[in-house]
Amino acid sequence: MLANSGRSGKHCQQRRPRIAVLGYKAVSALIHTLLPEYGNHADFEVHEVVFDNALSLGRKIEKDGLADVILSAGANAVILKSALSMPVVSIKISGYDLLHALQRASQISKRVGIVVYRENIAELDEFKDLLKIDIVQRPYHSIEEAEICFQTFRNDGYRVIVGSSVAVELAENAGLKGILAYNIGAVRDAIEDCLQISAIAIMQASRFDELHNVLQHLHEAVLAVDHTQRIIAINPPMENIIGLRRSDIIGGNLKDVVPELSLDRVISRGDKETEVIISFSDKTFVANRIPFMENGIVSGAVLTLHDAKSIQRADTTIRSQRKTRNLAARYSFANISGRSPEFLRVIKTAERYARTSSTILITGQSGSGKEMFAQAIHNASSRQNGPFVAINCAAFPEALLESELFGYEEGAFTGSRRGGKPGLLETAHTGTVFLDEIGDMPITLQTRLLRVLQEREVVRIGGVMPVGIDVRIIAATHQDIPERIRQGQFRSDLFYRLNILSFRIPTLADRKQDIPVLGLSLLYSSLRRLGSSIPADQALAPLLPLLIEYSWPGNVRELENIMERFSVFLSQHSDISTVDYESFRAEIPELNAYPDCHSLNNDAQYATQGIYGQDGQIDSEAINRALSLAKGSKSRAAEILGISRTTFWRRLKELNFDDHLI
Repeated sequence: MLANSGRSGKHCQQRRPRIAVLGYKAVSALIHTLLPEYGNHADFEVHEVVFDNALSLGRKIEKDGLADVILSAGANAVILKSALSMPVVSIKISGYDLLHALQRASQISKRVGIVVYRENIAELDEFKDLLKIDIVQRPYHSIEEAEICFQTFRNDGYRVIVGSSVAVELAENAGLKGILAYNIGAVRDAIEDCLQISAIAIMQASRFDELHNVLQHLHEAVLAVDHTQRIIAINPPMENIIGLRRSDIIGGNLKDVVPELSLDRVISRGDKETEVIISFSDKTFVANRIPFMENGIVSGAVLTLHDAKSIQRADTTIRSQRKTRNLAARYSFANISGRSPEFLRVIKTAERYARTSSTILITGQSGSGKEMFAQAIHNASSRQNGPFVAINCAAFPEALLESELFGYEEGAFTGSRRGGKPGLLETAHTGTVFLDEIGDMPITLQTRLLRVLQEREVVRIGGVMPVGIDVRIIAATHQDIPERIRQGQFRSDLFYRLNILSFRIPTLADRKQDIPVLGLSLLYSSLRRLGSSIPADQALAPLLPLLIEYSWPGNVRELENIMERFSVFLSQHSDISTVDYESFRAEIPELNAYPDCHSLNNDAQYATQGIYGQDGQIDSEAINRALSLAKGSKSRAAEILGISRTTFWRRLKELNFDDHLI
């Protein structure tokens, strides 16, 4: 009996070939004759069926995977080959076999009938002359037609018929002598072919098993087919999408099982189709259709489906985690622009503080650049290779801020992550923690933070074991901390712990001398992002009087916003001469509080402000400052000033800057 195909990758290589024989009595007899010779090499299942019965059985064998190959002959072989995708080996009739059968027939009668399936054998005329016998062929397409052929032969006086196994039996039923056209040698050759095909099938089955085992562990839905679109592998997610079990799908044709997912174009053209949006089962999927190639020929294809909603969720998670884990400081002191004496003193103070590991308190109005200074200090310190962790103490509810800062143990509260979670103070170990808006921290958390500063250890929420940490604390606030202390909203002992080193960043209104260089740098960067070729220095000059007169309540952040707005306005112009400054002025009502300024289109009047000299060009002091911040890099200095490298080099030449002066 044929073994069930329940393939397992573990035993697939060891099992024997399985050959299903679908023939009739005479062929079956030849097969049984050879079973002692081949019985130890393969498992044979012999079925005596013809036509529709053979086809029905063949389909069952293919669907259930009951054999590696089918062995048949004559009409059965033709029918099975045309209807099945699995290998079908036909017992071939050689010229020698036919000659031998006709020779035997001629010993009985010189008139021999040959019954063949569908088409006559053209070469028989040569045998007729050679053997000196009368040969008549009659084709048939069904058992009924074959029976009529034999009745006709008998009526015409024929006594012997040569043909297939079916022909032999029908001839004998009609009272004629039937001689089988096949001999034992042809059957042996066919069995050898079956053994070779089975070996290949077993190897492919092993590959399919490995593929199947891999697919079972994938979360994405995967389905694979051969070159005829017969389904050869599928995993549980795809079963769930299609709504059918693997046992009902494997071996079926994809075009019949799920026509909406047909891989016709991929298999016929060999072109892969990736990230195709399709709708199926009332859901939206991202589909990939990839062909398999063997020796340049398409041998199959794989289909993968990703639920569009799950991709959106994954994207959100990735972006969230990327934001959480982005623990690097981006800014250095070279990114901080300014030339006013007070601001330069602040920069030098910060650079000096960076060389220590003491706690720092930075004060200043919102938008003045407190976090930029904190990042620059970190990058200039001995902790620059450690993490930089920033948290806004005013942006979280008290309970959430506590868990973010100190972390929690598993089960500390409802919804806590399995295994617990380290807080940002732990995450920043060997690095820097930037506590922005520390003046707005809830007073209950101030006590816990004070202990961290004193003991340099953290106890997670719900935990009892302290975890030692090595971090530097940089705090910042726009609040008046002494006033908050008087109001009972900030602990004085925490203030003294934070205020070891401190400096205040001046407002933009207090350092208007820096507005031109800051505005130019911001405008240049924004224009570059927009791909505009408008020269930033020339475009900014007419606008400087308004910028300098403005009070800048939003500080540098507000200046950055207005320069972004100005760059978008400029990007619609191809030449500086076409810029209508009065139109732009109408778009910035906050600057229109100073109506006494002259016409903005008369840029020559205002080119002497800020970083510009009397000639309307950037002066030598600004260039020296930029080169100092850029540590001598002319390309970086040009970026700091917000001008192109070509303009920068030209200005150096105009000012007769020598390399030893730079």
